[in-house]
Amino acid sequence: MQPAEQLKTVSRTDVLTQAFMRTQRQNFRSWCTGCAAFTLAEVAVALGISALLFGGVVMGFVQSAQRAEWSAYNLAAHSLAMQGVEQARAATWDPSAPGPIDNCLPGNFPSVGTNILDVPISGTNITYATNTWTITTVGTNPYPLKMIRVDCTWKFIKSGISSPVFTNTVATLRAPNQ
Repeated sequence: MQPAEQLKTVSRTDVLTQAFMRTQRQNFRSWCTGCAAFTLAEVAVALGISALLFGGVVMGFVQSAQRAEWSAYNLAAHSLAMQGVEQARAATWDPSAPGPIDNCLPGNFPSVGTNILDVPISGTNITYATNTWTITTVGTNPYPLKMIRVDCTWKFIKSGISSPVFTNTVATLRAPNQ
């Protein structure tokens, strides 16, 4: 017999806990017989797919930001072309006056390449645009009529790389005294 101080007292809770743990280990072993973890190849393929997915999301974000910037430049060029139409419509044209007046001529609207597009500027990202007016007489009988066409040409510069020239065109018809 063992001395009294070396005897261990085992409570009912300890016995139940040990029995439960043994049962759980046996259930896990019987359920997971032949199971294995992921192989290195499976992990590599999963990481590759995740990297492609993440790269696609980032590229989509970058592309949408560039398209939004291009849209801002396009709207600014359209506004600049509309300003050109307004200038031509504001020119005096009165063929029925005692001395006929016609200031709505292409020579009165020279092409100027120093127009700056109205977009936020930071440092040296200034984008210049050129307005070109084409004014033609469309009809004279029974009433004179002119077509005013303004072409605004501009370049979209992204990341220091210049792109092809874009053109925004606005056209309108004008009668005298309007």
